[in-house]
Amino acid sequence: MPPLKELTLPEMLHRSIKHFPDRPALGYAGGKVTTYSELEEKVSRVASFLRENGINEGDRVAILSENSPNWGAAYFGIISLKAIAVPILNEFHPSEIHHILRHCGASALFVSERLYHKVEEFGLEKLNVVVLIDNLSVISPEWGKDRLRRLYAEGSRELKRIKDMALKKVGLKSADIPEDAPASIIYTSGTTGHSKGVMLSHKNIVSNAMALDQIVEVDQRERLLSILPLSHVYECTIGMVMPLMIGAAIYYVDKPPTAPVLLPALQQVRPTVMLAVPLIIEKMYKGRIMPEIQKKWALRTAYKIPAVRRMINRKAGKKLLKTFGGELRMFPIGGASIAPEVERFMREAGFPYAVGYGLTETSPLVAGCSEKGTRLYSVGKPVPEVEVQIDHNQTGEEHGGDPAAAKARHGNGKVGEILVRGPNIMKGYYNDPDLTAQTIGSDGWLRTGDLGEFDNDGYLYIRGRLKNMILGPSGENIYPESIESMLQRSEYVLESLVYKQDDRLVARVHLNYEKLDEEFSAKGLSQTEIREFIKDLLVTLRDETNASVASFSRLSEVIEQAEPFEKTPTQKIKRYLYVSDK
Repeated sequence: MPPLKELTLPEMLHRSIKHFPDRPALGYAGGKVTTYSELEEKVSRVASFLRENGINEGDRVAILSENSPNWGAAYFGIISLKAIAVPILNEFHPSEIHHILRHCGASALFVSERLYHKVEEFGLEKLNVVVLIDNLSVISPEWGKDRLRRLYAEGSRELKRIKDMALKKVGLKSADIPEDAPASIIYTSGTTGHSKGVMLSHKNIVSNAMALDQIVEVDQRERLLSILPLSHVYECTIGMVMPLMIGAAIYYVDKPPTAPVLLPALQQVRPTVMLAVPLIIEKMYKGRIMPEIQKKWALRTAYKIPAVRRMINRKAGKKLLKTFGGELRMFPIGGASIAPEVERFMREAGFPYAVGYGLTETSPLVAGCSEKGTRLYSVGKPVPEVEVQIDHNQTGEEHGGDPAAAKARHGNGKVGEILVRGPNIMKGYYNDPDLTAQTIGSDGWLRTGDLGEFDNDGYLYIRGRLKNMILGPSGENIYPESIESMLQRSEYVLESLVYKQDDRLVARVHLNYEKLDEEFSAKGLSQTEIREFIKDLLVTLRDETNASVASFSRLSEVIEQAEPFEKTPTQKIKRYLYVSDK
């Protein structure tokens, strides 16, 4: 394909439509597929309808919906008008959603029937128009969720379709959109208790998709199964914009992606590419793969021998690939760090994982690699056109953590805050110039708040968050994420949180109660014996962890966290709820 004349989203989509008009673009697994030319028609109708309902350049239009083919049609319809798309994470509480709608000054809203209950109390009459994204029809602000559900189920004519109401189509090429014009405002799910509106321009998003295209080998023959939320910049840029840029096909599931929904979808789509977060593969590793190995004594014993372990992992990897449909070529993982033992398994299993690092503020990709270029425990190298520096003034050199990972992180041995500069850097935080100035310097460098270091070959390694770093008794730097990763190697630990309390280093752990219950039942333990077992387990976890960390990183105590940790919509623990300022 010829190079893009302008780095804008409508220009990018127009090029793909011109070159791949009859190829599948968006669809449901096992369902009807929308071709690129059909997508153009749908986008034009959406843009026309919005314009006829008073949506103009710079207006904010929110999207609150599960992944679907119409999500993409709404997104591109909005930005084709020079309006700004505001995707909202489905998991946000209604009060947070209402705050976002007010803060961004939304003029219109696309909402799914399943999520309508989260906005029905907002006062939708304030908006120019509300659209039911499921079938692109207009919702009356007076309707409650029950009436909407009934009308949608009945296919009622009261739900007037956009395609029947739009009088004149707006073409993708009709608007002269500057590359630096804002395309989207994405509200982050902060671990510090408040969300921020990140403004991304057309150039931010398109340049980031182009950078990824230079480091992975993909083309129009790819099939993606999209299960991560499109309202998150990771799936939006890498799982929607980039595939549409190369003429690939993207498929969705029409129900929450639980195992009973996902497994048949994988066989129907047989994806060649599928984006994931570590939690997905870690659950499979701890819930399916390791239990199969652990339940047989001979296999469990042999697994401790490296050569045998690699052979067992390779066999397990072949089974895993079949589960994913048998044609998976690349499994990009982002959004959080991968547990070291899980990454080692994927590497030895020959599973085609790729890793990356980024933030909402960087559109998102900062560093990454293809499935052929992974280096154990690293997030890859900076992507093309993006500069990365380490600010060593933020931290010292001494640190505790995972010895296996630390061995790989040779380089200059200095950990510091990761700074990023390039065409992917956000325009700023919406309506917050002070925070923008604190985050992006006058020289264009964005402070990520993440700690990292390079090795001698230019591979980047993430150590944790600067704000989470703990000072040891003699001023040493302790990175809680490294200790948490070690705790979670245990088959009995699902989640952990390390923090300082009264000058002591302590850890909270949420245990794998399903596995423990199975063992307690098999052994016929009494309640007294169960309490004693858990008490001993916590001591063992502390001692085993302390044997593998520097002296200043040793835990004084491991505490049981009976309930799962409260998390953000992107499944990061809300540390501020558990960590005091002591």
